[in-house]
Order: sequence, then C-alpha cells, then structure tokens
Amino acid sequence: MNRLADQTSPYLRQHKDNPVDWYPWSEEAFERAKAEDKPVLLSVGYSACHWCHVMAHESFEDPGVAAVMNELFVNIKVDREERPDVDGIYMEAVQALTGHGGWPMTVFLRPDKRPFYGGTYYPKEPRHGMPGFVQVLQAVREAWDERRGEVDDQAGRLTEALGHVAELTPSSSAVDRGVLDGAVATLRSMFDSQSGGFGQAPKFPQESSLELLLRASAGGDRPELLSMVTTTLDAMASGGIYDHLGGGFARYSVDAFWMVPHFEKMLYNQALLGRAYLHAWQLTDDVRYRQVMEETIGYVLRDLRHPDGGLYSAEDADSEGEEGKFYVWRQHEIEDVLGPDEAPAALDWWGVTDAGNFEGANILHRPARGDLVRPPHIERARERLFEAREGRVRPGLDDKVLTEWNALFLSTLAEAAAATRNEAWMGQAVQTGEFLLRELRRSADGRWLRAWQDGRANHLGYANDYAALVDAFTRLAEATGQARWIDEARRTADAMLDLFWDEANGGLFTTGKDAEQLITRPKDLFDSALPAANSVAGVALLRLGALVDEVRYTEHADAILRLLAGPLERQPSAFAHLLEAVDMATAGATEIVITGDRPDLVAAVHRRYLPNAVLAWGERYPSPLWDGRAEGMAYVCKNYACGLPTADVDELVRQLSPAAAVDDSIERAAAPGQ
Repeated sequence: MNRLADQTSPYLRQHKDNPVDWYPWSEEAFERAKAEDKPVLLSVGYSACHWCHVMAHESFEDPGVAAVMNELFVNIKVDREERPDVDGIYMEAVQALTGHGGWPMTVFLRPDKRPFYGGTYYPKEPRHGMPGFVQVLQAVREAWDERRGEVDDQAGRLTEALGHVAELTPSSSAVDRGVLDGAVATLRSMFDSQSGGFGQAPKFPQESSLELLLRASAGGDRPELLSMVTTTLDAMASGGIYDHLGGGFARYSVDAFWMVPHFEKMLYNQALLGRAYLHAWQLTDDVRYRQVMEETIGYVLRDLRHPDGGLYSAEDADSEGEEGKFYVWRQHEIEDVLGPDEAPAALDWWGVTDAGNFEGANILHRPARGDLVRPPHIERARERLFEAREGRVRPGLDDKVLTEWNALFLSTLAEAAAATRNEAWMGQAVQTGEFLLRELRRSADGRWLRAWQDGRANHLGYANDYAALVDAFTRLAEATGQARWIDEARRTADAMLDLFWDEANGGLFTTGKDAEQLITRPKDLFDSALPAANSVAGVALLRLGALVDEVRYTEHADAILRLLAGPLERQPSAFAHLLEAVDMATAGATEIVITGDRPDLVAAVHRRYLPNAVLAWGERYPSPLWDGRAEGMAYVCKNYACGLPTADVDELVRQLSPAAAVDDSIERAAAPGQ
C-alpha cells in the first residue's frame, strides 16, 4: 500500500504510484521496522530535482527494484523542503561518510533512527565506478543480517558526531570587525575575473556573498569590490542561467561561465537574486540592474503566485521527460515565429546558431555581456517568442507554499515596491503577508507552520521560517508605513525566542521545543544556498531592535554573533549573510524617522541603498524613536545622536550620504529607557 497520495508535498505525491511501499516520515514506519527487525531506507529529495527524477524513473518505478526494496527494508520518502530538520541531520551523516552530499539522498537507518550508511544518487546498473542500486541494497541488508555489531558501532559513531555543531559554545568577547575584511579577502581570492562569480564549475550565484560586497562598496571608496559585483551580475544576466524571455534565474550553472543552467527555478533564488539586482540598481543607478530585478519579480508574480497571494516553491528542470526542453530553441523555430524580416536581429541578439550550444539546440543568452536593455524591435521579438513558448508543455510546478521562502521573497518585494514606487507590487506584498498570516499561522495558538498546499498546512514551522518572517514583516512595515506589521514582527520574534532559543549556549535550534524529538536537535549555522536561520535572525533582530528600541532583541542578536565568533574568525566566507549582522552590529544602525505626510522624504529614503538603516514612518507604534518629533520632518540618528531635523529632501539626502557626519550642532538622543 502506498501512503503518499494524500500528502501535502507535490514531491511525495509524485511517488504515489511507485510500486515501492513508501511511508512518509512517521512513527508508524519506524515501529514496523522495529517489529520486523528491518533497516529503514530513507530517500530524501525535492520536486524540482533532476537527478531525483532520474533515480525515480530508473529504480523506484521499476517493479523488480521495488520488490527488493520492499522485501529488505521499510522505505520512507521525505521532501527536504518540508522537513529541513530531517534533511539536515541525515545530510550531515552522508557528508561524514562520503565527503560530499546532494540530492537525491539515500540513507540507511536503524529502527531507532540512527544512520549507519548512505549516499546520494545510485544508478540502477553499475556505471562510472558507482555500484548499481540493487547491489547497494543487497550489500546493506547483508551487513544488517550478518555483521550487526559493525552496523551498530557505525551508527553509534555517526550519531555521536552529528551533535557537535549544536554543542558550539560562545566566545567571551565580541566579534571583531576584522572578520569582514577577512571574508572580502577570501572572496577576492576566489573571484573569477573573466566570468564573474566565485570558484569553478558548477557555479552557484552565492547571493549572500554579493550582498556582502555591495555593503562593502556602499561607502563609495572600494570600486574594485563593486566591480566584482557588477561583473558577476552582468555575466549571470547575460548567460543562460537567466531566462531572457520570461525572467527569473535557474538554480545554478553547470559550467564556469553561466551558459548551461540546471534548469529548475526556485523561489528562494528569485528572492535573493532579485534583492541583489535591486541593491545594485540603488547603488549604481544602472537601468540594466533594475530591468533584471523587475523581470525576476515579474516572473514570480506571474508564474509562481497563488491567486490569494501565496507563492509556489519551484518549477522543475524537466518537461516532457527532457531537461530544459521548455527553454531551448532551434534556429528554425525562432525564424518560424518571427519571420525573415525580424528573425535575423533576434538570432544575433541572443546568440542563436544552427549548430546550437546545448545538445543541438540553443540556450538563449546575450553574447554582448552586460548589454541587456533591449531596443524596441528586440523587445517586440521577445514578446512574440514568449507568447510562442507559452504554448509549450510547462515544466512541473511544485505548488506548495513554504513559509521561509515566501518570507524571503516578501522582504525583496516590499523593498522593491518601495524603491520603485510600484503600487501594484506593494499591494501584492501586503496580500502575501496576509496570506501567510491567514493560512500558515495556526489560529488556536499562533504557532507558525512550515508548508501549505491546497488548503492544508501540517508541519510545525522551523527557526528558518520564524527568522525570515521577522525580517519580512519588519521590511513590510518600512515599505508601507503600517504599524500592524511591526506588531506581527514583534509577535513572531517573541515566539521565535521562546520556541527555539538555546538557553545554555545561545543561538537558535532548528526545531522548536514543541517539535518531534529526533536523534539530535540541530542548529542551522552555516550560510549556503539559503542563508542560515541564525544569520537571518541576527540581521532581523538587530533591525527590529533598532525600530522598537527593544534591547532584548539586540542582545539576542549579539549572542548569536558571540556563539559564532570562533567559526567566523576561522572561516568568515562560510557566514556571508551573518556578516551583514556583524556589519550592522559593529557600525551601528542608522535610525531614520519621518513624521507626518511627507511622501517625498519617504521616497528619498526608499530609493537609496542604505544597508544599515531602518525607517519609521506613517502610523506610529510603541517606540522611543517617535518621542518628541515634530510633524513633517525627517530625523537621521546613529549611536544615540541625531542630525538636525529637516523638511528638505536635499538636506535629508546629504545626511544619508556616506560622507555625512553628525556635527557639533546635534540633538543628543536619550539613552534607552529614559
């Protein structure tokens, strides 16, 4: 009996017709394994994962392979996006065993959930030095039956090693600002000056690293760092990793120069890259970065948006069984759509040839790197090709709504709507916030949940969800001037600290104190494709604390930095997003208050890239920032010192400039609580 048909995860439902006797992650499965003295086969993946589909087609859909799985194991399927706690624990085990990780992930467990062997993708038949999947299954079961003592020893050693990250103890001293220079130096050493980005193929966008360099460039005196960012942004948006017809980015490039993407499109990439292009436009005023940002946001709101405001997780790499088929073009297909008069210019603009650049077809790209602003005749060609492409079979859609990823995009959308004064986007940002409150917060007790699909939300939210929500609600308040979002940010921050905080060492556990007890209670500490929960929380708590002048929030952010001070010193580039909190904590937040009906002053702030600034305007909420402020004025304060209030846009802009300093004619702000 297959038990996946009624799951909220589209990935699990993709496997509902497999001949494998799958269970979702459940005590029922482990109880059966215990009763029958069988090991557990845990298979973890996600719906947009190409190699997950390959392994499914080769093995899980094969009756012969399934029969072996069913005879020898109790089989569990997990969507890593719904259960990042399960994924994180067992991925750490696989990395310890093999030195690498990835998805699909295949892990073998004792009935008490302790892992003893694992890997990633296994082909059905042996090839390229890899054993066949059935060989692996038989060898693991033989070890279970014949060498149980060795299996138990391995499980014990692995499980003991898994808890070490969560046992990290805090430093007695504050984080030194020098770690920022260390991280920048590391990025400079890894930078690909020819193609942009960091390291070699496969190449990931590393959005948090780009944001760190943008921060370092914001003072205007580090042009070489800004050049690293613009070179990378230009190369990515010119390459095949960017969808030149519909907007949005694929997850990564299989080559070093951004040409051939891994074609799946993830919501979190659009959130993080959309923000990087937004900030680059704010910093440089270069219209091409605004265009890429607008098209990326446009893609999400067009193709990943639930009618009520929630945002879907991803689109698949495959359609009609072929990777990238939806996106690639033969030269004659473009000629058929555009005709002999318009096709030549379009072929030249997107580098299309008869030979192609991907298995005989063409991934559209921009050969003139950085030349992205399309003239009218090319824009018309883009519209016609986009319409023609809409007639193709689309890649599979993962239509679950993940709280964390929605919150990440909501932060970007709110910022972008405010910066561009796009009222439609602002309305959609508010609608997304309201969707999350309505569908993903349990009405009985206010507990946030992880994922929603078709009216159902089952899994408890994680620290990642709460941290991203605090940031999103804070930025939504700054974008709209509505006090309700500050209230929601505070409510969520308070719940986060209650549910996830480690009272012994500091930092946030991944799972709440009310969650299922796994073999270890993990902490998400290292920034990777997604910023870690503790990194997001560090930034969000500092910003919220500055807006409401609540020392409890800033003290918890400081505790996160002290917890990670040692690893930050040793490996600063592994904490690129956390370094944004280091920057804000060590430089100090700039607090901007605008009173009364002054949309011109508000717009002047929103338009600028001010990474360490927070903005209070519109509806007043409980905070000393508002005390004693005259109507219709702007106040710029830092470290409890404020410049002279101003009603003049030019003077406000001057005070916000990197060169501005608070002079002797300052109004000293009262210390907190006075």
